[in-house]
Amino acid sequence: MNDRERQRLLDATRRQSGTIGERIPETVTVQSEELPLREFVFECKRLDAVPESERERIEETKRRLQRERLARKQRIEDGDIDRAEGEALVDDIRGLDRAINALEGLDEPDYAEQLRRKQIEDAEKLLSLIEQRP
Repeated sequence: MNDRERQRLLDATRRQSGTIGERIPETVTVQSEELPLREFVFECKRLDAVPESERERIEETKRRLQRERLARKQRIEDGDIDRAEGEALVDDIRGLDRAINALEGLDEPDYAEQLRRKQIEDAEKLLSLIEQRP
């Protein structure tokens, strides 16, 4: 692989929009250990709030995923791979980024859900006012 192709692949790993539409990998091997990544992320997202007991486990998983991301990016930078392997590494990195972003967003409020609840509350208030009119 030449320097231009390597740079194109590295640029693809930096684009934030690269994770849009990417699927979280079913599993990922991190330091010779297979992690059921998609199941773990969806399990965490189903929680209404992240309990303190799970917080450290989630943070450790994010750190491991970030280290694995760096290792895969380093393989591209080292350039001892062919184009097909480089493209596969970029896809892996995007999947890892997608999982990392999902795990980082666990503590953020669900604005869509808050908006839906507010609309329901407003509709109930309006209905109450209408029912009170003679």
